[in-house]
Amino acid sequence: MSAARAPRTSVPALGTDAVSTRSIPPATVARLPVYHRVLTQLSDAGVALVSSEDLASACGVSSAKLRKDLSHLGSYGTRGVGYDVRFLAYQISRELGLTQPWGVVIVGAGNLGQALVSYRGFASRGFAVVGLLDSNPDVIGRELPNAATPITVGTMADLEPLVRSGQAQIGVIATPAEAAQDVCDRLVAAGLRSILNFAPAVITVPEGVEMRKVDLAVELQILAFHEQRRAEEQEVSPKAAAGPIPGAQTPVAEKLGEAINA
Repeated sequence: MSAARAPRTSVPALGTDAVSTRSIPPATVARLPVYHRVLTQLSDAGVALVSSEDLASACGVSSAKLRKDLSHLGSYGTRGVGYDVRFLAYQISRELGLTQPWGVVIVGAGNLGQALVSYRGFASRGFAVVGLLDSNPDVIGRELPNAATPITVGTMADLEPLVRSGQAQIGVIATPAEAAQDVCDRLVAAGLRSILNFAPAVITVPEGVEMRKVDLAVELQILAFHEQRRAEEQEVSPKAAAGPIPGAQTPVAEKLGEAINA
């Protein structure tokens, strides 16, 4: 077993269903959904053309980085004109595999799992929740509202049929940490090769399995770190602006005085 890692990703060539040998760096792949979301918003707002500078600003990256990222897909911009918003959005959606629906099976019908089922953003982005599974008899059989149709909590025995029938291609782990590795192993054994993990646990997967991790606690801790840094800087700034206290010696002055008096 080895820890999940992000290899360079081969994607289908545009305009063909064949797999291309062209590779896209993982960092670029991570930014493509952002570009696609912004382009979709621009298209919905009736914007037909956008410059690389404006698109980059809306996506929170530099125009040079944006152009380099898009160069891995092909050449779609026109100098002095910009990008055709709808066309570029479609090409990125093809690279991301969003031109066909993807079935998602969620394991864990607790608060998080139920919230994911009711999230309407899945359907609008080409994902359909085809199963919500749990091992707790208290929740099995419960019907929950879904963006498309109500979904009934199933048992783990329903996992293999969902994958075997081709309904599920992506697995989501929304269980407590102690159950996450066992659930992951079960998803892999069922044949899933793409897994999203929400459990606060370190999970290992075999080679050939792509796993992405979403840890809300870690993200909050990172934000807390930056909040603390800002608070510390605000405390130091007034003192620095006030200058040295009259009659007080700085550390350098103290050392110089000790040398003179020695």
